[in-house]
Amino acid sequence: MAIRSPYRSVRGISAAVALLAIGAVGCSDVSDAVDSAKDGAKKVARQRSVFSLSIGDCYNPNSKGEGETMLVEIVPCDEAHAGQVVGEYKIEEEKKSYPGDEAIWAVADERCPAEAGKFTPDTWALPKGVEIFYYTPTKESWATGDRAVTCTYTKESGKFTGSLNAEAKSFKAEQTAFLKGSNGVYDALWANQPESDTVEDDLAGYKKQAKAVAAALDAHLAGLKGIEGTEVGKLRAQLTKTAEHWKKAANSADADAFYIAYDPAFTGLDPNKSVAARKELGLATTVPADEAEVWAS
Repeated sequence: MAIRSPYRSVRGISAAVALLAIGAVGCSDVSDAVDSAKDGAKKVARQRSVFSLSIGDCYNPNSKGEGETMLVEIVPCDEAHAGQVVGEYKIEEEKKSYPGDEAIWAVADERCPAEAGKFTPDTWALPKGVEIFYYTPTKESWATGDRAVTCTYTKESGKFTGSLNAEAKSFKAEQTAFLKGSNGVYDALWANQPESDTVEDDLAGYKKQAKAVAAALDAHLAGLKGIEGTEVGKLRAQLTKTAEHWKKAANSADADAFYIAYDPAFTGLDPNKSVAARKELGLATTVPADEAEVWAS
């Protein structure tokens, strides 16, 4: 999933409603102008600093894509909106000097998906086009003591309606257990992605990733033991074999041995293999487009 990072700025963004000069115009024009003024006033009244956002807030950004921003429009979740706050945390950084954008974003890349998973466990049920965005401190706001990161699910284009954790509130224990384990596996896979494109250039990095995925699979399998169902049982058996391949990859003596183990290991995580079990558990069954693309290649 692509990560975007619109970030905070200490520079204020002024918001004002244009005063309408109503002269010799038709009644419909006057009515439209009044309605427009009311809409503008309503939007201004809903403006809130990004520093005061709370988990669960639904909002509309005042700008698109990456960049600096100070205000967003808070709206009721039952109204169409572009984003929702799904997590937050503070950077544990003792240094007085700003660690740099890349360092801040590296932590957010790891933490925000995990925080989002707590709020919306089933990412397969997310509206199409929703991705993780986050607001992080800038060099200027860092100097004022800002250490907060706000994680959101936001659509770059279009809007959606409703809270993204509405369904999660009614999940049964077995659904929650399945999602926790499954999410842990994919988080381990992507959070530990080596920087090098080839195993030969970073065997240690790839083995570290394999070790993390193997551990996450063991945790997932432990959670699946308490869940009944024919399809869940089939998935458990398949993932048991997959875990063994990841362990072999983690213990590879060289790149050739790693490649031999990695191919069935990665294939074993194909999300399509979990569709039947998800259906049996009453969870979303449409593989997200970005995940489908990865395993189709």
